[in-house]
Amino acid sequence: MAGPVVVHPERLWRNPEPAAAYDVIVVGGGGHGLATAYYLAKNHGITNVAVLEKGWLAGGNMARNTTIIRSNYLWDESAGIYEHSLKLWEGLEQELDYPILFSQRGVLNLAHSLQDVRDSVRRVHANRLNGIDAEWLDPQQVREVCPIINISPDVRYPVHGATYQPRAGIAKHDHVAWAYARAADALGVDLIQDCEVTGLQVSGGRVTGVHTTRGTIGAGRVALSAAGHTSVVARMAGIDLPLQSHPLQALVSELLEPVHPTVVMSNAVHVYVSQAHKGELVMGAGIDTWNGYGQRGAFHIIERQMAAALELFPFFARAHVLRTWGGIVDVTPDASPIVGLSPVDGLFLNCGWGTGGFKATPGVGWCYAHTVAHGEPHPLNAPFSLERFVTGALVDEHGAAAVAH
Repeated sequence: MAGPVVVHPERLWRNPEPAAAYDVIVVGGGGHGLATAYYLAKNHGITNVAVLEKGWLAGGNMARNTTIIRSNYLWDESAGIYEHSLKLWEGLEQELDYPILFSQRGVLNLAHSLQDVRDSVRRVHANRLNGIDAEWLDPQQVREVCPIINISPDVRYPVHGATYQPRAGIAKHDHVAWAYARAADALGVDLIQDCEVTGLQVSGGRVTGVHTTRGTIGAGRVALSAAGHTSVVARMAGIDLPLQSHPLQALVSELLEPVHPTVVMSNAVHVYVSQAHKGELVMGAGIDTWNGYGQRGAFHIIERQMAAALELFPFFARAHVLRTWGGIVDVTPDASPIVGLSPVDGLFLNCGWGTGGFKATPGVGWCYAHTVAHGEPHPLNAPFSLERFVTGALVDEHGAAAVAH
């Protein structure tokens, strides 16, 4: 399971002071913000760009997720952008010339009831129509892919089968962020940490800059990419977004020998498990029901999460929990993101990714950069406009989002 030791250079990017003005300011130095800045420079030749991060690069959700990558979403709109992202993942290490440890070990989505089976088989057919690799496996075939899973019919949530996407997998989240940051910096993008946006400068219905803890910075365009905090920043321009933020807790075990060869997800049991490159078991739970920005774990959630995991993997009973954490899941009413224009000219929105943010990183960076560069949505993110909550053209992905939100 452990890969080759990665040797990092002494310094991956510059640490510049903010300039007086930029053509584009990206608010949020997580994976989406860094990828957007990189593709603005690489694909569109826009290099007078700053990424503003209130803390340190990739210190938010990028460092607080379970790194699962897949594209087997139900609806055409979601499948389009996630599959575009997966194709970019497949060549990303070579493109960025940096080891992101992308491992295509496959993802199982378990079915525990007859209705689960019906829904899952429907999703497999929908995925195939969209050119996505998808298979339906019976319990024995599930066991062949993941030998340690319990397929006994006598448990509370018996495994009736699973969807399987062989090209799915995991990557090393901090390496992904560092790779994008290094590549964007090399193209001339300023990455400015410890720089919180405290206000938006709007004149005549158009954004002209941002107020920050390090002074006012002028901008031709401002691209918000701050996950759940996007709603906080957008409100500075008088825009109320249909966004709620919930804590999502996860944990890792002590280091183990290679025992878990794939990724297993269960919406009904509310757990998803993979084994990281170093050997830890990485497990995620469902979201907390209350709104908040807390990034800490809670014992009762972890206890329930471990009980669910032991239903599927009795083998884990002797493993020790090493640490827990909480990430922030920003959720829209239809469990799909908002990516596109805003009511303020020159101000763009990227938020509401729920549990799909990490896997979408290359794809949304590509499409969002196109949107910012051209002032109009890329065809793949056009369905995810803010206006859909007025027109009713929703993209309801609650069923394929892997955990309830």
